[in-house]
Amino acid sequence: MSTTMQLNASVKKNSIPTAKRMRNLGFSVIGVIVFICSAFPIYWMINSSFLPYDKIRTQNPVFFPGPGDFTGGNYEKVVVDPGNILPAKFLPALSNSLQVTFFTLVVSLVVAFLASVAIGRYAFKGRKGFIVAILIVQMIPGEALMLTLYRMMDGFHLTENILGLGLIYISTVLPFTVWTLRGFVAAVPAELEESAMIDGCTRASAFWRVTFPLLAPGLVSTGVFAFIQAWNEFVMALVMMNSPEHMTLPMWLRSFLNASKGMTDWGGMMAGSVLVSIPVVIFFLIVQGRMTGGLTAGAVKG
Repeated sequence: MSTTMQLNASVKKNSIPTAKRMRNLGFSVIGVIVFICSAFPIYWMINSSFLPYDKIRTQNPVFFPGPGDFTGGNYEKVVVDPGNILPAKFLPALSNSLQVTFFTLVVSLVVAFLASVAIGRYAFKGRKGFIVAILIVQMIPGEALMLTLYRMMDGFHLTENILGLGLIYISTVLPFTVWTLRGFVAAVPAELEESAMIDGCTRASAFWRVTFPLLAPGLVSTGVFAFIQAWNEFVMALVMMNSPEHMTLPMWLRSFLNASKGMTDWGGMMAGSVLVSIPVVIFFLIVQGRMTGGLTAGAVKG
């Protein structure tokens, strides 16, 4: 009897790691499938950007271009536009997008940071109403305000203007950034500032030397959101910027729909999409190391 019980216990003990390994294997397979489904559109965009038009439109997809299929003409067409078929050029559109995006990013972070500190650190009359108003504004789709915003900007002569478009982007980005940064501010204990003040720091010095470094991940996270939203925004730019010299990159990319004899130039569109995506990837690579760098910085007395 004791031998049988020991054997059953041994089998049960050995089956637990086996079941755990099988479960982990199943999760790993699911993760790989999800990654492939997510990465395939990006691969297909890059792959198509190096294919000639007849290979893109063929009924037999070219998943791996050979030496005879590979071409860099799509990128030359996008950057140089030798046939002069596009209404706007790549470099001016890139400059417009960079200007409006960084203007939106800087102003949104500064205003949202000050507002979130006021909401998260100080109790004042109308504080709850202000928080509710932020949520309500965030729920209103931008398209519902399109005509109103255009009339207002036109009244201030800010249509066809980077400043006017940037102000609209800021108004759409601010509610989310304020709400997100408020959570980061509320998560930092006020006792840290009080301890620094006991050690001789002023209130302003305690905030900048102790609390602000802890808010760095929140600033970076909301900055990434603001950058992506301003960089990819299309509808407001289409309404506000009609002239070719004021086009942003999403509007410029739309010009490939009828670029080749009334037909969509898929090769040029894919090459343009790759170029449009590169600044976002570069920006994320620059800031991603700082998203966790400020989690503990400033919390240790030096």
